[in-house]
Amino acid sequence: MTVWTKRVVLPADQPAISIKEQLTAWQVPRRIRGNFRMGRRILLNGVYQPTSTRLKPGDVLDMTWLPADFEVADSHYVPDASQPLDVLFENDDLIVVNKRKGVKTHPNSPGEDGTMMNFAQAYLAEQGKSAYMVHRLDGDTTGALIIAKNPYVVPMLNQMLRDKTIKRTYLAWVCGNITSTSGTIDAPIGDNPVDSRTRTVNGPNARPAVTYWHKVHTVYQNTLVRLALATGRTHQIRLHMKHLGYPLVGDPLYNPDSNYSDGLLLHAAAIQLPIPFTNDVKSVGAPLPPTFPRNLRK
Repeated sequence: MTVWTKRVVLPADQPAISIKEQLTAWQVPRRIRGNFRMGRRILLNGVYQPTSTRLKPGDVLDMTWLPADFEVADSHYVPDASQPLDVLFENDDLIVVNKRKGVKTHPNSPGEDGTMMNFAQAYLAEQGKSAYMVHRLDGDTTGALIIAKNPYVVPMLNQMLRDKTIKRTYLAWVCGNITSTSGTIDAPIGDNPVDSRTRTVNGPNARPAVTYWHKVHTVYQNTLVRLALATGRTHQIRLHMKHLGYPLVGDPLYNPDSNYSDGLLLHAAAIQLPIPFTNDVKSVGAPLPPTFPRNLRK
């Protein structure tokens, strides 16, 4: 049976909190905290202690996860080494990669390859590890993508995404001259009953969606904007900017009349990421690809 272990040496500035409080601060899910306790699978300095035990600098915590701790413990992506990964950041638990344009984040059917998760699977296989999906980017979106190396950090990272402690910044070219300097788009996003490929504002099963945008500059009636998300709905930036009246340049779904031939201009430019099991926060930038112009003159 596969098991996963993690050893953490607590830092010099470790606060005097309990094991339970520390696991909670690390975003370890409640169910797994309970499993640790019942199975005595968390050791303090090599010995099981009640989770009410207070921690101090230099203490060593050893944690063990079992497959039953996860809904999906195994990674089933087919390794594909046909394209190298552009790794922006890496540690024992995760990598942040620079996603290419026109490459899907994950396969849609068993045995499919050619996606970022397949490339990551091949890369991590050399370390004896596997790729686990944390979030996705649309096929034509480029930029920073987090991929986990084990199943135990996935729920932790997912909670960080929900809590907005992981902050993502995007750049996009939109059609039109935006005169305002910044704004907020608060428009629920739901299904499109006419076209399942797209979403609509206030459509069926709509969920809250909020996007913050800031104008960078305007060139020839196209505007470069910097965006941040308070929510993470499918096609949120693309639909919200269309709803505002400034659809993305080259967007085949929400701006089909765009005559820009190089495709969608949306780039996940940066991620600010709390590093699991530490007090560190890492800012990771993704360089602009050659297909993303700094000054759009078309």
